[in-house]
This record gives sequence, structure tokens and C-alpha cells, in this order.
Amino acid sequence: MSATADHAETNLAVRLGFQPDQVVQEIGYDDDVDQELRETIEAAIGSELVDEDYDDVADAVVLWFREDDGDLTDALVDAIAYMEEGGSILLLTPKTGRDGYVVASEIGEAATTAGLTASKSVSAGKDWTASRLATPKAAAKKR
Repeated sequence: MSATADHAETNLAVRLGFQPDQVVQEIGYDDDVDQELRETIEAAIGSELVDEDYDDVADAVVLWFREDDGDLTDALVDAIAYMEEGGSILLLTPKTGRDGYVVASEIGEAATTAGLTASKSVSAGKDWTASRLATPKAAAKKR
């Protein structure tokens, strides 16, 4: 891979809100996740993602969620419990038409119910859409 391509991929992770030295917890990992995106995030933060068994607080959470994974609101509330105050969740859901697709209105409703503010969804790889969800304190800092 060229340095330019590597820089562009790292920029995607930075645009998604990841910064060097953050502790990022990954929830919902399965065989279908986008490995390139995971590596891009790890390059941006300078370390590996920590898994669901991590027993301390994280700066951010990467949540892979599919329609049949249960209740999205519950998953978001659980993810918030793992985060530092002011942290954010990168919610990754399958793109429209893919198995496990989650309707955008469901994401918005679940985020609001969980006390999060949702940003616009962006493409995050071939099969995944990303929504950055911020706690109210993190959203206020962005203003």
C-alpha cells in the first residue's frame, strides 16, 4: 500500500473521531466485521482495540450491530457504561440491502432514548455504515 493510501485510510479513522492514545473498546466483533476499518482505527489510535472483556473505562467504543443482535437501545446503554464521560460511540451497521441492515430511523430513536446525539451516517467500508454517537457533554464540546 502506498503512503498516500495509508494516509487516506488513517484520515477516515480521524474523521470518525479517533485520536492517538485513545483507549477504544470494540463490542459486537464477529466474522463479518471490516478488518481494514479495524486496522485503520488501530493505526489512528496507535494501539490495538480492546475487547468486550476490558474492565476499565474507554475513551470511545466501536459497536458493530446487526438487526438480529437484539435491542439497539440496550446495546447503546451498555456501551455507554464502558466509556469515559464525554466519550463517543462509533455505531457500525450493515449498509442498506445487506444482511442485518438496521433502519436509520431505528438508529436515531435508539440514540435519543439512550441519551446520545447522532451525527450523519457515513460509509465506513464496503459493507458497513458508521454513525458517530456522542454523549451530550461531548456534543456540547463540538459546538
